[in-house]
Amino acid sequence: MNPHAPADSAVDPAAATAATGGLLTAAAWRARAAAHAARVDRYVVPHLERREAGVKHPVFDFLFTYYSHRPAQLRQWHPGAGVVLEDGGEYAGLKGYSLRADGGVAVDPAFVVERRGLIEQLHRLLVATAGRAPQLGCFGLHEWAMVHRSAEHGVRHDAWPLRLGAEGTDAVVENHRIACSHFDAFRFFTPTAVSLNTLSPGRDDREAFEQPGCLHAGMDLYKHAFRLSPLICSDLVMDAFELAWEIRIMDMRAAPYDFGGVDLGEHGTWTPIRIETPQGRRDYAEAQRGFAERGAPIRARLVAACERLLRSANT
Repeated sequence: MNPHAPADSAVDPAAATAATGGLLTAAAWRARAAAHAARVDRYVVPHLERREAGVKHPVFDFLFTYYSHRPAQLRQWHPGAGVVLEDGGEYAGLKGYSLRADGGVAVDPAFVVERRGLIEQLHRLLVATAGRAPQLGCFGLHEWAMVHRSAEHGVRHDAWPLRLGAEGTDAVVENHRIACSHFDAFRFFTPTAVSLNTLSPGRDDREAFEQPGCLHAGMDLYKHAFRLSPLICSDLVMDAFELAWEIRIMDMRAAPYDFGGVDLGEHGTWTPIRIETPQGRRDYAEAQRGFAERGAPIRARLVAACERLLRSANT
């Protein structure tokens, strides 16, 4: 567990402030914005330094390249809809904000109404996912299916060798049950691996397939959170980001690539989860269960935020 992350809780202090239409004094919100920037910089600054140097990191760059939320956007703190910032003139020019008659700045209620379609969509997906029991039998084989028969289809991340080689990787895929429920992983399966999946998730039926044991569904809590910015507090966005950061490490430890020697910072040096072995599959399922448990309160807070925003949009 990330020692720097706040304790997950279905009770969100920022949400409580928003629900009561609270006013944050200039001193209070500036202190929170500075704390948020420092929290983000632990991840963003090394990424920007690597980018400047032309160095790619196979694990840590993912959240900044796969997802559309730019580092500068992540660093910008938002209080969430319903919170008024005293002396917050610099926010008046940001999308979704308006200057109030009393001189305070807040998310414009009209912007909440404008985003109602997105809020409803995310609410349905989050509720549907939360309503299912975690499935823990996929063992991260989605990454292996993405390089099935690499001699024929090529390797997605060709800068890194396959830990078991092409034939060994193919054998793992062909001798295990593939049960990927996440479309954004399934869509990268090689043509020969598509038919091996026991599920057929599609782009438009995520509500029917997403389940809380899926690592990618856990990482996507970050995507759902930043898509709701600036309507929700950035504290919740960062809680989801830090969970996604740790899930990404787990995802790559179970992947077929040989990342030997890759520096994982406070997490040490990369070591594989050998899901081709019984012990490796047990280790994977145990970690997967832990991430599902940690993701549940973040998902619940996002559901509560959506419901609060929808009430606001409908009044």
